[in-house]
Amino acid sequence: MAWFILFIAGLCEIGWAIGLKYTDGFSRLLPSVLTGSAMVVSVILLGVALKTLPVGTGYAVWTGIGAVGTAVLGIFLFGEAADLPRLASIGLIVAGIVGLKLTSPG
Repeated sequence: MAWFILFIAGLCEIGWAIGLKYTDGFSRLLPSVLTGSAMVVSVILLGVALKTLPVGTGYAVWTGIGAVGTAVLGIFLFGEAADLPRLASIGLIVAGIVGLKLTSPG
């Protein structure tokens, strides 16, 4: 269950990272409220998952999910580069997340 909670926390991290683009420097109320809410939920869920998972593993997986998801959505939503080195780097992060999951208790 901790891994599932950590996954949801990672999705919330993607939500707030992408949400930052829509807040326009926190000058738009609704995107700012949604982004702030996603931040809070993400950190709370991370804390819940870390009750069971090792902190180094949990934090690395959480940030990895956020980094990969944000990079991929940046490509699709904002037209960011999708060249081979960038995609390979994203793949390396995914490999790291999978490796941590496979070698961690919980």
